[in-house]
Amino acid sequence: MNINYAALKEFIFDKGATILGIADLSKVKKDDFLIEPELLSKFTFAISIGVKLLEGVLLDIKDHPTLLYFHHYRQVNTLLDRIALQVAFYLENQGYLALPIAASQIVDWKTQRAHLSHKRIAIAAGLGWLGRNNLLVTSDYGSQIRLVTVLTNALFINFDSQQLDFGCNECRLCINVCPAQAIKERPEDFDHLRCFEKLKEFQKKGYVGQYICGVCVKVCQGKIIR
Repeated sequence: MNINYAALKEFIFDKGATILGIADLSKVKKDDFLIEPELLSKFTFAISIGVKLLEGVLLDIKDHPTLLYFHHYRQVNTLLDRIALQVAFYLENQGYLALPIAASQIVDWKTQRAHLSHKRIAIAAGLGWLGRNNLLVTSDYGSQIRLVTVLTNALFINFDSQQLDFGCNECRLCINVCPAQAIKERPEDFDHLRCFEKLKEFQKKGYVGQYICGVCVKVCQGKIIR
């Protein structure tokens, strides 16, 4: 039996989601996922869910993360985790397997990897593209989106997951504001090490208690706000 995608979509948006997409896991590169292959093989689709960050909070950011942003970041992650859990119960109650993956949980700090890449799933689901800032960039909200993923073996039909082409075009705002100078012309040249070193510096200075920044997120707004 196929899942009623329209009903699931309504359920998810009623919980507070901003964007939603479905990715076929057979079309997702999984070589750096930190999920046991035997477990991963039980799932065929990934539900990508996003919640937009508040513009008013982002306005507080200048050249480093702020406590207001840090609190908002954690609260949005909590909301995403709650949505993902409710979606997982929704699917399991209909007889399917479902595995919610935490919105922000680093499994390997040395390589800064989580159980999976939420942005890679979102890109496969057609929600956006990989920007110069190494983040998901959506047409409507730029990078001002936090993500969570639910893996499932539910069967979906009539969903659009066409991947989008690189859409940053001539915009280079993130390059200009990056405090670590980690953002380059091509997304694949993003300097992960320089970024992480700057995040550690921010934490050491006492700006926030976690490795986050938000400077490039603030300027990557998408077409609606612009």
